[in-house]
Amino acid sequence: MQPYGVLVVDDSVFMRKMISDIISEDPHFHVVATAKNGKEAVELVKKLKPHAVTMDIEMPEMNGLDALKQIMAEQPTPVLMLSSLTQEGAMETIAALERGAVDFVGKPSGSISLDIHKMKAVIQEKLRIAVKANVSRLHGNPLLSARAAKPAPAPEKARRPLKAEIRQQLAAQVSQLVAIGTSTGGPRALHHVISHIPGHLPAPIVVVQHMPPNFTKSLAQRLDSVSELSVVEAENGMLLQNGTVYIAPGGFHMMVARNGPGNYKIHLSLEQPRGGHRPSVDILFESMLPLKELKRHVVLMTGMGADGAKGMQALRQAGAVTTIAESEETCIVYGMPRAAIELNCVMHVLPQQQIALKLAQSVIT
Repeated sequence: MQPYGVLVVDDSVFMRKMISDIISEDPHFHVVATAKNGKEAVELVKKLKPHAVTMDIEMPEMNGLDALKQIMAEQPTPVLMLSSLTQEGAMETIAALERGAVDFVGKPSGSISLDIHKMKAVIQEKLRIAVKANVSRLHGNPLLSARAAKPAPAPEKARRPLKAEIRQQLAAQVSQLVAIGTSTGGPRALHHVISHIPGHLPAPIVVVQHMPPNFTKSLAQRLDSVSELSVVEAENGMLLQNGTVYIAPGGFHMMVARNGPGNYKIHLSLEQPRGGHRPSVDILFESMLPLKELKRHVVLMTGMGADGAKGMQALRQAGAVTTIAESEETCIVYGMPRAAIELNCVMHVLPQQQIALKLAQSVIT
């Protein structure tokens, strides 16, 4: 089999060489070209049609975000972003994932990294996933037009009182719980689903998105800015409230535990990763098994592997009210949902644009 061609984009000569060397050490790949800015990248993608692109964010002439947007519009190609671990870098990364980047790798020491060689295994593994991602689903995707048709969210300060008023109208006690698990392609999927769930949802939502520390907080902030629901990065001991979404922090397992009648709290753990993941979707789902007094609604969306499938199966057997898997037609990587479907534990197989409505109907009716 011919190796996959990769385009390396970075304004640093050192980084282009370092990343090219890392990629070339894997026999699955070869570097077809390098580019020093987004403008060159767009032209080379059209000319060479690589199987994947590694893309820096901060570059002269055209930055990585603008280049990504143009590539996804003109020649959809799997893009792996390389970003700094700063708060600003994390927000830019979330924006890139929403614009169609398949995944990202955080540079250990910032923009000019001498530690990038430490990320060798991560870059190679994520490229293997990226080249199999179906990014053509993002080109002319009905999700884009659906989101474009949605009114622009009000400024943050104007939305806050509205969210507070909605929460005050919701019951204090929790009787239902929604849990969502996702991985590669998840930030974009979550953006669409969470932004289309009504703010008066009479249930908390707990979410595991495979993502390292630093980035989950930025993801929560971004989702909070586009949703009627309140979205926060979960903290240990935090009480669950209806109409609020809790994102598992990177580097921690998240579980739900009882905290008295009708009350539940978040428990975070530094237990060993499960299947290479911390947070793990299965661990979240398993923590819900004893909570039989709750109406439990469980969702698996785009992602590589099978995390969450066995947990969903166990919850279905334990009386979960709703189990949903994202259909292949909208998954960037059809792994986790397929694993659950193969276990015959999925009640509804739905494209991404129908998941929010089904959840709202299941919880509110």
